[in-house]
Amino acid sequence: MKKSYVTTVPDHIGAFLKASECFSDLGINIIRVSYNKAVDSHTIFIDAEGPEDKLSEADRRLEEIGYLQRTSESPTVLLLEFTLPDVPGTVTEVLRLITEFGINISYISSQQDGSDVQHFKMGLFVDDASKVSEFLKQAEEICPVKIIDYNQAGVVYDNSIFYSSFVTGITKSMDISGEKREELLVYSNLAMQSLDERGLSPYHTFDSISKLADFLAVCKGSAFVSRITYNKITEDSDIVLIEPPCGSNTAILRSKGEVLFVDTGYACYKEEMTKIITDILPDFESMVKDVIITHADLDHIGLCPMFDHVYASENSARCMRMEYEGDNGFREVNPLHKPYVKICKILTSFEPVPTDKVVPLWNARPENDVPLYPVGFFDFGEFHFEVYEGMGGHLKGEIVMIDYGNHVAFTGDIYVNIHGMTAGQARYNKYAPALMTSVDTDPDICRREREAVFDRLGSGEWKIFGGHGGVMEYRIGQQ
Repeated sequence: MKKSYVTTVPDHIGAFLKASECFSDLGINIIRVSYNKAVDSHTIFIDAEGPEDKLSEADRRLEEIGYLQRTSESPTVLLLEFTLPDVPGTVTEVLRLITEFGINISYISSQQDGSDVQHFKMGLFVDDASKVSEFLKQAEEICPVKIIDYNQAGVVYDNSIFYSSFVTGITKSMDISGEKREELLVYSNLAMQSLDERGLSPYHTFDSISKLADFLAVCKGSAFVSRITYNKITEDSDIVLIEPPCGSNTAILRSKGEVLFVDTGYACYKEEMTKIITDILPDFESMVKDVIITHADLDHIGLCPMFDHVYASENSARCMRMEYEGDNGFREVNPLHKPYVKICKILTSFEPVPTDKVVPLWNARPENDVPLYPVGFFDFGEFHFEVYEGMGGHLKGEIVMIDYGNHVAFTGDIYVNIHGMTAGQARYNKYAPALMTSVDTDPDICRREREAVFDRLGSGEWKIFGGHGGVMEYRIGQQ
């Protein structure tokens, strides 16, 4: 049996030793200890494991020496940072709220840094844990609040403090329904649990999610500034590349009067992308809309529901079908990636692609160690692509399309033009590795696939269209 203790100890040498002896004498194992003298010099949080009768005896001994206070609620210690305008009297409203909740301040620090705000760090000792959520809610109505540290016996309550504050913060800038907010709470908790079990700090990862949410919101409307380039291939064919600040590139192939899209971007930018596409193709709304996807990541397939036909590899079609039927997609099968993918789906308003729209064009590659395996061909106007399926280094079902006659290649995210990104793209693309450890399912395999792409290109001048970043002009074997 596991049990959590909030002990109040004297601030002198040997205080924790005395508590430890209460457990060791009874053969009870201490499995977690948390103490932050800067926040509170008297409170030690202890999680212990042992037989129920032994833990009951430990309760008695700790209470006997005055280390365990019998209260209806366990105290909570929080180290918070309040971001306040740097003008006289701004901290007063926060202090009044703290007083109203009957909270003691055990630590306070603030220093002017030359900006127009001040960051007040406060250690708060809350003797009634039920007050915490409401206090944080009201405090965030006054100013931005960041939890720097928190100590409470029991993982469940630890999580509830952190992720409820986290979700409240990001939903301020996103249009998220009550139902989706509850999902966000669940998957934030799952992410926290995953990090906790691996002994990792949640702050960097959750900070990246918050920044991603902020950036997604900031880029809406007129701020959805996308780089658009027109690439002449032949007299009757060109490729228009749309590079949004968030999400994948979208390419429009125009040849002999026909139109084909490659990848679509995030669902939350439907209005912005439709405006850009309609400026390029005035009859877009009335035309038959066909798109081919390089792989089934949500930043590439988010707008697929607005198309009539979605062409994909058999494996990518399977992934989209699984999602449409309510099962986990390929990313979510990995328990380390699942909570972050679910969070990103909520933030980007993702809806699964209806199965009747998806057209699998090529059979799945066989199981072998060939980085890029030829699975078939795809002809469109003057374009004649050879199609290769990767081993799943980035994501299972990924394809590369190479047109040897026109020297054009589409690589999806097997190759992205890191050095050819806009400032917005560069900012967006730094979040994914922090959220999922790596953007690739298997970085080593993806490296082999990337090398195989360039090995397959013949002599001449090539235009390489990656999943992110500008068109790469690549020359082979010419002086």
